[in-house]
Amino acid sequence: MKELLKDIDRWQRAGERIAVARVVDIEGSGPRLPGAAMAVTESGEVAGSVSGGCVEGAVVGEALSILEGTTEPRVVTFGYSDDDAFAVGLTCGGTIHLFIEELAW
Repeated sequence: MKELLKDIDRWQRAGERIAVARVVDIEGSGPRLPGAAMAVTESGEVAGSVSGGCVEGAVVGEALSILEGTTEPRVVTFGYSDDDAFAVGLTCGGTIHLFIEELAW
């Protein structure tokens, strides 16, 4: 999370609303450990990583829906699915659980 602070400070000074996604748990093999974070602004700027690229696009979508008020802050799960090869998932075979919420300072 510390690596995001400069970007978050800059975005806040510019008046941007920001959502933060944090890895809160992993099952099996995961690309990032709990505590890894990613921040997304309402204009779509991104800093940080929660999966090394595997699900970042989907996380941005989830974060924007929270900022738009379409969905509430929540835990979102991403994992590999044999049943749906085209689903957003992790190639490492694990599952990650992210908590995504609007940053309120």
